[in-house]
Amino acid sequence: MKSLSSANLLIGVLGTVFILASFFGCTDTSEPDRTSPTPSVTETPDPSVSESATPEPTPSGSTNPEPTTSASSPALTALSAIPIKGRAPKTGYDRDLFASDWDYSFGCDMRNKILRRDFIEFQFRSDSSCLIATGVLLDPYTGQTINFVRGVGTSNEVQIDHVVAVSDAWQKGAQQLSSAQRYAFYNDPLNLLAVSGSANAQKSDSDAASWLPSNKAYRCAYVARQVAVKISYSLWVTQAEYDAIDRVLRDCPEQALPTG
Repeated sequence: MKSLSSANLLIGVLGTVFILASFFGCTDTSEPDRTSPTPSVTETPDPSVSESATPEPTPSGSTNPEPTTSASSPALTALSAIPIKGRAPKTGYDRDLFASDWDYSFGCDMRNKILRRDFIEFQFRSDSSCLIATGVLLDPYTGQTINFVRGVGTSNEVQIDHVVAVSDAWQKGAQQLSSAQRYAFYNDPLNLLAVSGSANAQKSDSDAASWLPSNKAYRCAYVARQVAVKISYSLWVTQAEYDAIDRVLRDCPEQALPTG
């Protein structure tokens, strides 16, 4: 009996040991090292993308280069100084408000002075040192050669043109001129040319926007003379007139202003 009890006790102890071994064998007793730092991932920023875009500094001045233009002619530069305005009414216009006839000084009238200046050859009348009897004109407006003979029905073949027409001047500032200034304008050699009578009639009181010489070779000199006159007497131009003169002068980059 004593042997059986011992055997039963041994079996009980072994069972207990087996049960405990099974319990602890199924449990993971290992824990992570709580003192080990958690690895961090640092992202390298994309150099092409920034969190807040910083604007590029703007250089001083325009980023586009200024357009380059060829040097302006003296006449074209002078044109830019003339005011641009609308044409004033012709109300009150009378040619006699400028002059009733050509100026007469130093023994000769202005018409014959201009003929003498512009003819390539001439002869005085036998009884005068002023009156032109015959002459040859290379007409600037048509490019034709005109043989002038003084006389009834022939003298008008060559006429003295006001390059800036008297009526045109009246509508573009001459109303504000004094009587003396208008008289000077009317007789100023700068504003006078000996030309074909028919071309002068065709031009009438037109400005450069509505009439230019048929002789294209003379157009630069023609509009340059108009510019010089308008500056001398503080006259203005219309926008259409300005544009017409500008187009002509851009074809002659060295065109100077005439002085007389």
